[in-house]
Amino acid sequence: MLVRFWGTRGSIAKPGPDTFRFGGNTSCVEVRSGAGTLLVIDCGTGAHGLGQALMQESPDGMEGSLLISHTHWDHIQGFPFFAPFFAPGHAWDVYGPSGLSGSLRSVLSGQMQHAYFPVTLDQFAATIHYHDLGVGTFRIGDVTVTTHHLNHPALTLAYRLQADGATVVYCCDHEPHAAELASGLGPVSGPDLHYAEFIEGADLVIHDAQYTALEFPAKLGWGHSSVEYAVRLCEEAGVARLVLTHHDPLRNDAAIDLILARVRADLADRGSPLEVMAASEGLVLRTSPTRGAVAEAGAAAGGQAEMPGAPAAMVWVADRDLEAGLSTALRLEGLPCRVARDEADLLQALERQGASVLLLEQAPGPEGPGLTHHLRRFLGMSAAATPVLMLAAEESLARRDEPLVSEWLVQPISESFLRARLRAWSLGSPCRWQRARPPGDEPRRLRRLGELGLLDTEREERFDRLTRIAAAAFDVPIALISLIDAERQWFKSCHGLATCQTSRDLAFCAHAVAQKSDLLVADTWLDDRFADNPLVLGEPRIRFYAGSPLTLDDGTCLGTLCLIDTRPRQLSSTELALLHDLRDLVLLEISPTPCPATVPGS
Repeated sequence: MLVRFWGTRGSIAKPGPDTFRFGGNTSCVEVRSGAGTLLVIDCGTGAHGLGQALMQESPDGMEGSLLISHTHWDHIQGFPFFAPFFAPGHAWDVYGPSGLSGSLRSVLSGQMQHAYFPVTLDQFAATIHYHDLGVGTFRIGDVTVTTHHLNHPALTLAYRLQADGATVVYCCDHEPHAAELASGLGPVSGPDLHYAEFIEGADLVIHDAQYTALEFPAKLGWGHSSVEYAVRLCEEAGVARLVLTHHDPLRNDAAIDLILARVRADLADRGSPLEVMAASEGLVLRTSPTRGAVAEAGAAAGGQAEMPGAPAAMVWVADRDLEAGLSTALRLEGLPCRVARDEADLLQALERQGASVLLLEQAPGPEGPGLTHHLRRFLGMSAAATPVLMLAAEESLARRDEPLVSEWLVQPISESFLRARLRAWSLGSPCRWQRARPPGDEPRRLRRLGELGLLDTEREERFDRLTRIAAAAFDVPIALISLIDAERQWFKSCHGLATCQTSRDLAFCAHAVAQKSDLLVADTWLDDRFADNPLVLGEPRIRFYAGSPLTLDDGTCLGTLCLIDTRPRQLSSTELALLHDLRDLVLLEISPTPCPATVPGS
């Protein structure tokens, strides 16, 4: 069975720089059997990303099953945002415990009542069947599912999944029946022994480990395990590998690293065969009855030990500063990295263990590093098996018809954009964030922008009043006059935003400049150019964008007058005409030469 983690956090989503490696989304795990049966366990905020990936995989329809451990908020938050539920042609079975509060369907519909959510459960377009569960065994395709009650304030089920001789057990949320077992010491008896029998002999156990033994006494009765209890029970039950999950929202990546190091040291001291790792978003494991669980992708993320022989990312560049930047980006993504000394070293490393991704710098000449005859012969004429990311010094050098190259990265490139591309290629998932290519007249455009003397100048009321008017007229929180420089977008006027510039990689306005026409994005979450952009995923959380190019009478496009909202929306033809009127007023302030009322693309 293949297991992929989409959400690993407990209690409340906690994304941010301190939880980046292990993940900030709440619980969601994808499981697939060898025959292709798809199961999703729990539907926390991590289910949003999984749903998007499933729609990319099978937009016209698929069958799947959702197993919900219990209906506390952090395990069902993603339910109203799971894209396959809204798509005709999809069929899903939803399983979970029912209790005194009513059926599973009625509980799930409760969080989608009008007071809490704008869409009701009845508006799902997929075919969905709901199944109330108790303790027992049933089958989903080729997977045998056995349930067990857990010790939690809400009625909660653990799931034991068996297929092709392999066993995966999922246990969230669970508190030791005997409180003294939270220390990991003492005899296992009574209900705890019965629980150990349920997980006995599993190849992989995914277990709640929200607290440490020191923290547990203050959290008694909250319904969660200590790390020490999870380890002790899995040792008692002869489990091959334990994955600690449901990380406390106050626990940052560094703290999880320390806990993991301590657990592994204790196991080594007593010669225990149990393998322990911590769940991280993007981690992929494949279980078998002979190998336990083997990391397929993202194994090094979150400080996990690299699997023996696991392919590293290969870097071969001449520029030492560029090499350092690439190595840093790979390290921050938790990806093992190897820098090749020369072409021979590169080819030997590829032959010996392959590479998860190749990062190469284009050199002058028709071949250049990574495009030599030997590398072509080794990788073949396509990069399907080994992604090749080629760095070019400028757009004109990017030979986009080269079949060996998976993606061209034109410098300069920001660290955030580079990391997003590396993360996507290493995990084999699409990255829904594209940066705009420079327009054909880029040198002339930059020269003209410099001549106007607008960059890095003080704020001016003549521009600020126009963005204030735009924000009020369109009822948006943000309105900008954005000028696209060589490596950044700089705001001559900025209403509702606390910064004066961003990298060009992030700039929506750069796309409008490239196409020299209006750019209207009704919902960024549905647009492959912007859905993974940090300005969409993080502050200011852009959902709607409308930008009209600031094009001079000589055809030079400097930037845009743009509107930004945190909610999806459309512009009517009347509103678009008003945006053009305000854009023309901006142009009158920029250039003393009268501009035409209509510019190309407007």
